[in-house]
Amino acid sequence: MEVKASLRYARISARKGRLVADLVRGKNVNEALKSVMFIDKKAGAMMKKLIESAVANAEQKQVIDVDNLYVKHCSVDMGPGIFRFRPRAQGRAFPIRKKLSHFNLVLDER
Repeated sequence: MEVKASLRYARISARKGRLVADLVRGKNVNEALKSVMFIDKKAGAMMKKLIESAVANAEQKQVIDVDNLYVKHCSVDMGPGIFRFRPRAQGRAFPIRKKLSHFNLVLDER
């Protein structure tokens, strides 16, 4: 029985989020929370909240034993970009790309 949680339109680039997702993938939920809690990255706090949300979803279903959960699938995909424009020399406008990403997490029971 799988449990899913997702974080959509997170204000971080997917490349930075994947660094944290690689740390979590395949680990027990308790180990994943410990490793994410002490990482000094913005995506670490997002992933911690996402794991806790997935565990809460598992408790709500009351079908899965929460102590035996592990991270089955964890991915970070690109979201839509937000474009802002900054003034440059000679009246030109230069685009600034603010990247968004989607975090997807699947927990399963061992």
